Amino acid sequence: AKLEEQQEDLVKEKTRHEGRKFGLEDEVKRLRRELASDMFRDADEKFREFNMRVKTTELSNTDLDRYYKALDKAIMRYHGTKMEEINRIIKDLWMKTYRGNDIDTIEIVSDVEEDADKKTTSTARRSYNYRVVMRKGDTALDMRARCSAGQKVLACLIIRLALAETFCLTCGILALDEPTTNLDRDNIDSLAQALADVIKDRQRQKNFQLVIITHDEEFVEMLGRSDYVDYYYKVQKDDNQCSRVWRNSILDNERQLEEQ
Repeated sequence: AKLEEQQEDLVKEKTRHEGRKFGLEDEVKRLRRELASDMFRDADEKFREFNMRVKTTELSNTDLDRYYKALDKAIMRYHGTKMEEINRIIKDLWMKTYRGNDIDTIEIVSDVEEDADKKTTSTARRSYNYRVVMRKGDTALDMRARCSAGQKVLACLIIRLALAETFCLTCGILALDEPTTNLDRDNIDSLAQALADVIKDRQRQKNFQLVIITHDEEFVEMLGRSDYVDYYYKVQKDDNQCSRVWRNSILDNERQLEEQ
């Protein structure tokens, strides 16, 4: 009786497995028909093709990330070099021009800010905040709201000259509009000398031209004391109230000032 029970259990087990086998065979047939359809035809070839695309994209992303890091490092190095050069020129011009004793020199300071939400170098967004500081000894203070109008004008002129000297050597035109505004006479004299030095340094540059727009005739006369300015152009209204441009000699202007 025990053996008969075992036999019946085995027969049931066999029947169950055979039923499952038939079901799997039907599933295999269905999958084969599906693989033979247009959607899955040449699936192996398509898989290899898309796998190659994925691998190529991953390698390209790796190369681009490496390139970005190298470029970012080069830009940072270039930025630091140019900032040093600009501040060196600013310091030299300020010490030549400024006649006060309360400020030794000025310089541009750049503060770097990075996006805190971006954790990787390749996705971080970097921004620079520039500010002008004045130095007296070892103390540095922001010039904003701490300097006079004349100091502000002089700082703006010197910074522009330094930027032009650093980045615009191939661009020969340098224009200054009313550069003596709010400057006292001592600083006007030193500014004229500084501009004469700029002309001297650039005289071998064929395309260099310094354009100054001013109402200060004494400033024009100061520039004329150098060996590089012979003429200036004066704009006046004629009897018909039309603007006319006259070319005048620096020597004639000096004689007029002496007569006054």
